[in-house]
Amino acid sequence: MVDKDRIKGSAKKVAGAAKKTAGKVLGDRKMEGEGRAKELEGDVQNTVGGIKDKVRETIGRGGAGDER
Repeated sequence: MVDKDRIKGSAKKVAGAAKKTAGKVLGDRKMEGEGRAKELEGDVQNTVGGIKDKVRETIGRGGAGDER
C-alpha cells in the first residue's frame, strides 16, 4: 500500500513545477522561487512516505533480522 505522504508529495511536486514554469514564463522570479520551494517540499514529503512504506514492508515480513 502506498503511503498518503507519497501521493501528497507527488501532487506538491507537480504543483510546484507548474508554478515554477509559470514564473519563468512571466519573468516573475518570486513565483519561480516559490514553485521551486514547493517542488522541494514535495520531494521531501514523497521521501518520508517512501521511508514509511519501507518500514511497513519490513515489519510485515517479520523485521530486518528475520532469519527464515
